[in-house]
Amino acid sequence: GEEAAHTAPRPWGALWGGGPQGGKGSLPAGGASQGGLRLAGQKRKHNEGRVEVFYSGEWGTVCDDDFSIHAANVVCKELGYVEAVSWVSSSKYGKGEGKIWMDNVHCTGNEVTLAACTTNGWGVTDCKHTEDVGVVCSEKRIPGFKFDKPFLNQIEPLVRLKGGAKIGEGRVEVLKNGEWGTVCDDQWNLISASVVCRELGFGSAQEAITGARLGQGMGPIHLNEIDCTGFEKSITDCKFNTESLTCNHEEDAAVRCNVPAMGFQNQLRLSGGRNPYEGRVEVLMQRNGTLKWGTVCSQNWSTVEAMVVCRQLGLGFASHAFQETWYWHGEVSANDVIMSGVKCSGTEMSLAHCRHDGAQVSCPRGGGRFAAGVSCSETAPDLVLNAEIVEQTSYLEDRPMFLLQCALEENCLPTSAANTSVSTGYRRLLRFSSQIHNNGQADFRPKNGRHAWIWHDCHRHYHSMEVFTHYDLLNLNGTKVAEGHKASFCLEDTECESDVQKQYECANFGEQGITVGCWDVYRHDIDCQWIDITDIAPGDYLFQIVINPNYEVAESDYSNNVMKCKSRYDGQRIWMYNCHIGEQKHVGS
Repeated sequence: GEEAAHTAPRPWGALWGGGPQGGKGSLPAGGASQGGLRLAGQKRKHNEGRVEVFYSGEWGTVCDDDFSIHAANVVCKELGYVEAVSWVSSSKYGKGEGKIWMDNVHCTGNEVTLAACTTNGWGVTDCKHTEDVGVVCSEKRIPGFKFDKPFLNQIEPLVRLKGGAKIGEGRVEVLKNGEWGTVCDDQWNLISASVVCRELGFGSAQEAITGARLGQGMGPIHLNEIDCTGFEKSITDCKFNTESLTCNHEEDAAVRCNVPAMGFQNQLRLSGGRNPYEGRVEVLMQRNGTLKWGTVCSQNWSTVEAMVVCRQLGLGFASHAFQETWYWHGEVSANDVIMSGVKCSGTEMSLAHCRHDGAQVSCPRGGGRFAAGVSCSETAPDLVLNAEIVEQTSYLEDRPMFLLQCALEENCLPTSAANTSVSTGYRRLLRFSSQIHNNGQADFRPKNGRHAWIWHDCHRHYHSMEVFTHYDLLNLNGTKVAEGHKASFCLEDTECESDVQKQYECANFGEQGITVGCWDVYRHDIDCQWIDITDIAPGDYLFQIVINPNYEVAESDYSNNVMKCKSRYDGQRIWMYNCHIGEQKHVGS
């Protein structure tokens, strides 16, 4: 899922209170029923839109899986309309942002609030924002219906933390004019940092962090020289200077908040590792009325699940997820597999909040040497594509087939190219440059060791990652109509900021990676740096690039790995416009 923003939910009161662990059941009282339900999305009347619920301090969406007209009726009545006319799937009102709070919603139609219907539990989902559900309510309102006034004003969360290794820490980002931006660290201190922490539902600030120590942000720098008294409800109520001409992203401000002890770290341990940051994952679970330690089935165990484990233990980010752990001898008494079928969205605060099999454990290969393991790290890389460069460098080329033999061998052309004549045929290619920056705090290194790198004879170098980027052209309803097959890459430092030394170079079987503060450039004129649009009709499309799409390598923030552009193709030329990173509101409006 490209949308998963890997920041922990915030502990507002008793987060996830009393919800069933992993199984079905009704959601805990409170949550969305505290007045947090709204219709949102693109060009619409007041009585229709994407369903959004407010829970744990932030707005999120509802997945269309199992949604029904009964659920739509509950939503419409909760919003003061007589009934629902219909409901619509597949993000008809546009894709939402942030969490997908509810999935597999089952309502009878008699519930007073949507939160009273049964679901998987808050935030437990395997959906993407392309599955956000919408409803159309009747124009008729319930006579005498009174809205909870205070909630109508609280449309957006105005502040968020990004790129932090632990709950309650991160780079401070502020929403202004529909665009997220950062805060400059001039005069940044504990008083202002505490206003941010309290606004997000934590205690006071433990530390006000300067100099982009938790990674550099993107986009505008909204606030500078912030001066708070400490009594403000929001950082946006403090005095500040909007002129930030002298600031750059190397001065992005961050915070570390005091977080209430929630005890999550006592339900999990790493065992057998050479240091406290690695080991086999062992969980404490209720079995036949007693608490028992056991291992986790490693089937489909990935970086996303490992991220949740490392965060739960307060050990930062995952650097690797292991599906074999025979080299780490854990506690013999904990050898049995006690948890299987684990699938996380990446934002959970505890492994128990992820979807899993419940009491009926099923693990074909068994535990033992195949138990799940992790290694954690306090820092992580963060790759971000330069959207402006894509917009500035894109063009069409009609390239003769005889110059594309190498690309054909490397699978960089669609299947229809195989039937194109080598002597007279050509393919129409949408070409562009990508410049991929590492804005994080650790080098981006391929997951595969050198023994697994693949030599590409055509291009005379080794590729270290099987799937590094997806290049896709989508029609406006999100269906893929053409793709680039630039599967594997050689990773290297093409250029760096002035004070950073290049470390990685592909030539001569060199080390591969992208250093912090450097970027890897794939020029528009190299093979496979394209999407083949020979078979595409003229029209309006969305162009999308996803970096590290399978989360093969851990990063501190996956929400900035997607770049989207609008594009118009008239049969001869192509225009790219509105290129932006991640989900940005008000695009094209």
